[in-house]
Amino acid sequence: MKGRGSVSAWCIDHPIATVLLTFALVLLGVIAFPRLPVAPLPEAEFPTIQVNAQLPGASPETMASSVATPLEVQFSAIPGITQMTSSSALGSTNLILQFSLDKSIDTAAQEVQAAINTAAGKLPNDMPNLPTWRKVNPADSPVLILSISSTLMPGTELSDYVETLLSRQISQIDGVGQIYITGQQRPAIRVQASADRLAAIGLTLADIRLALQQASLNLAKGALYGESSVSTLSTNDQLFQPEEYGELIVSYKDGAPVHLKDIAKVVNGSENAYVQAWADNEPGVNLVIFRQPGANIVETVDRVQAALPTLQAMLPAAVQVKVLIDRTQTIRASLHEVEITLLIAVLLVVAVMALFLRQLSATLIVSAVLGVSLTASFALMYVMGFSLNNLTLVAIVISVGFVVDDAIVVVENIHRHLEAGDGMREAAIKGAGEIGFTVVSISFSLIAAFIPLLFMGGVVGRLFKEFALTATSTILISVVVSLTLAPTLAALFMRAPVHHAHGAPGFGERLLSWYEHGLRRALAHQKLMIGVFGLTLALAVVGYVFIPKGFFPVQDTGLVLGTSEAAADVSFPDMVAKHKALAEIVAADPAVQTFSHSVGVSGNNQTIANGRFWIALKPRGERDVSASGFIDRIRPQLLKIPGVVLYLRAGQDINLSSGPSRAQYQYVLKSNDGPSLNAWTQKLTDKLRGNPAFRDISNDLQLGGSITHINIDRSAAARFGLTATDVDQALYDAFGQRQINEFQTETNQYNVILELDAQQRGKAESLAYFYLRSPLSGEMVPLSALARFDAPSSGPLSIAHDGMFPAANLSFNLAPGVALGDAVRLLDQAKNEIGMPAAITGSFQGAAQAFQSSLASQPWLILAALVAVYIILGVLYESFVHPLTIISTLPSAGLGALIMLWLLGQDFSIMALIGLVLLIGIVKKNGILMIDFALDAQRNRGLAPQEAIFQACLTRFRPIMMTTLAALLGALPLMLGYGPGAELRQPLGIAVVGGLLVSQALTLFTTPVIYLWLERLFHRPAHQPGSAPTAALASTDH
Repeated sequence: MKGRGSVSAWCIDHPIATVLLTFALVLLGVIAFPRLPVAPLPEAEFPTIQVNAQLPGASPETMASSVATPLEVQFSAIPGITQMTSSSALGSTNLILQFSLDKSIDTAAQEVQAAINTAAGKLPNDMPNLPTWRKVNPADSPVLILSISSTLMPGTELSDYVETLLSRQISQIDGVGQIYITGQQRPAIRVQASADRLAAIGLTLADIRLALQQASLNLAKGALYGESSVSTLSTNDQLFQPEEYGELIVSYKDGAPVHLKDIAKVVNGSENAYVQAWADNEPGVNLVIFRQPGANIVETVDRVQAALPTLQAMLPAAVQVKVLIDRTQTIRASLHEVEITLLIAVLLVVAVMALFLRQLSATLIVSAVLGVSLTASFALMYVMGFSLNNLTLVAIVISVGFVVDDAIVVVENIHRHLEAGDGMREAAIKGAGEIGFTVVSISFSLIAAFIPLLFMGGVVGRLFKEFALTATSTILISVVVSLTLAPTLAALFMRAPVHHAHGAPGFGERLLSWYEHGLRRALAHQKLMIGVFGLTLALAVVGYVFIPKGFFPVQDTGLVLGTSEAAADVSFPDMVAKHKALAEIVAADPAVQTFSHSVGVSGNNQTIANGRFWIALKPRGERDVSASGFIDRIRPQLLKIPGVVLYLRAGQDINLSSGPSRAQYQYVLKSNDGPSLNAWTQKLTDKLRGNPAFRDISNDLQLGGSITHINIDRSAAARFGLTATDVDQALYDAFGQRQINEFQTETNQYNVILELDAQQRGKAESLAYFYLRSPLSGEMVPLSALARFDAPSSGPLSIAHDGMFPAANLSFNLAPGVALGDAVRLLDQAKNEIGMPAAITGSFQGAAQAFQSSLASQPWLILAALVAVYIILGVLYESFVHPLTIISTLPSAGLGALIMLWLLGQDFSIMALIGLVLLIGIVKKNGILMIDFALDAQRNRGLAPQEAIFQACLTRFRPIMMTTLAALLGALPLMLGYGPGAELRQPLGIAVVGGLLVSQALTLFTTPVIYLWLERLFHRPAHQPGSAPTAALASTDH
């Protein structure tokens, strides 16, 4: 690219065209920037669908066998399912289906619906409705929690408004996946029958049920088609008020009518009486809003917030709606933080150049290149459909160092020609022409290091695709701008530097003379330098093997999710009292801004023994602890409350698990033998509880549920003409909160519920009053005549399946300073120590599973980056040997990164891995700059290798120092990062800074020596080794 025919020369000759084209690029970037969507991290969620099925009153075993299994059999045939889990509890089953990343969630939803329809024939007849599905991952953190309260309105009426006005309207908003109304008490009419009165009159609950089902209907009735008009028929066939139901005649006794109100209390109540929720300490109803997997959080929340004022205007004035928790605040804050980091990086880098170049025009040219490249990269991000997120912005911050590299190399070379006395235009053409090839090879080999990131599989690959492509596009733009805009501006504005004859030597000159001194020493002791190189290589490999490995740093998103667990047979009033006690402790912590909690079966909480907490912490600057620190601090206080445990975990932006998890990481045990699975799960949990590395270890087997078993004597029943069906139906009528009818209004449907009187519902003795009518004689038969009551025994509260096998989920958090890699090892060790049988298989879920698969591919990834760089360099230099010299700069960088991470107590996470890949790109630049000049000197000026490399080192010392410092200062703000989102950025900054410091110190001395050794080994023996003794070199120095 020398001389006049090059791109640079054309640009120098057409300055106006160049400036206008540059302006166009900047304009595109400026237009694209505000249009980029905002997100915490790139889109990398598994498409997940949750299926919910309900059969009020059915035991966990009945749900698991009659509902979960038929559905699972159908779902298992859907292509692309990676994980299918279900959990069945009293009256409800939740199934969670997770699909592979490339499956469209809409296609998956259609296939799920088809499978539900197919399975419908096998499901129990008395299910109130078919299972429903939602595109939502219940393990995700909610994006928004609204709290709705009213001091004047009863809970049922408030719930009704919330459901019909708020919930249904908000769920239509694009991006909203699921809305849980915690503490929802849907209005219902409850018919509470009195067992003794029924027996006295000779009626059964079944009679009431049939009478009510026929008394209130909402059917089609037709119309009168007259000659002159048409009139629609309507009747008062529906009953809406408890009083109307009370007046119904159920039967006649001795000629007198028996009204419903004589044998039962009919009241306005709620469909499920055992539910309550609070916002802070105020009882009310909370809307917990989840987004669809793949929807943009910030846009979704903005849409909901925009719709709220109009919805609020439709509510009565007595209802207050307030936003309790908003996930997007921390997201915006953390992006704002990165933008500030970017600004600091740019300022630092410009300051370094000013220090080295000591010339305003040169500094401004480099700054112009930097500004144009960064702005134009936003336009490319927009075209590629990326969002502004923590990773893409970090890629841009890191690129600041790279972008400046190209510009510095070009400007510095032109500067050198100006010092040598060439004219402005001549210096620009010569300088750009000479260095064009070097700039291109530096950038292409840098991009080569990113290629493996694009081939990483799974979620991690998804995340880093955006990172790699953003960085790559910024670098490519900078190459173009450096070779077009920089020389043009240099030809127009860069003056030859004026030397003051009597001035003291500047900072740059002093550094150079020190370096020259050191380099002489190094070349005199070549064996020592090779030894040092060998040592760094060995240490880097050993360090990599032994450093604790992590997956993704635990983020602090300002949201903490909690699951409470009490004894499996705890009563509802007890649980409410315990929750209030927990809430007082949470409210007292200074880091908490606001929180909401709920008890009872609502949302994805299936049992009374569990409750949920959502805690929003104050903004990062206003609290003294991180989210993990807060959890560690509050844990001992929460343990003081007897009979309940609250498991907390920090909400994460990237969520890979499916199903609500109690802690950050999960491990699942599966076996087809339920009882032995339960026993071994308990043993493993107890074993791990004794290990200080694990915190909050728990499993989801709640085996202490109390079961009252009724033994039916079938032959006795047959004598009265009764069957097991009659007994089951009678029990269901009495104790199942059975939905026997519904009444419909324009906006909603409400249920009529049949049950025994409240006093008699909680006691086993009331079973003794219980009568059935014999179809043979019509007489009343006490239940005790055909069934025996056994003493209460214990059984599971909920039953989990994973891939159709019974399963148990262990969840755990890690103690501070414990890496996930260590935990994985310790868990496997514990399994072997207790001698768990092979019939029980265990595997990690979610983040831990992704960690395992990414860990296996890490060394290959680093190797692939090296090979890619080697191939590109080999192609550019038409040599097998020189790329080795260049790659020899890397072990010291790897060592530096590992030492720095270790000193600062960080584990080697995915972010640090990316730092390492970046280092491969940055550090080899020193080698390229030296080798390029040395080869040129050898081939064109016929210098001996030793002299050529010596000159190369001295000539290129200034650009090497400048580019390294630029990269270092670009990464420094990341390393010292503070504020929201810093825990993600830090490991990357630490790795880059550490690597650059160590490699800079070593490679300036080892690379020339390695060059000479390889030259001696492989190339012409025409020059005798050491033919140009070091002493002779003194005379060839400038």
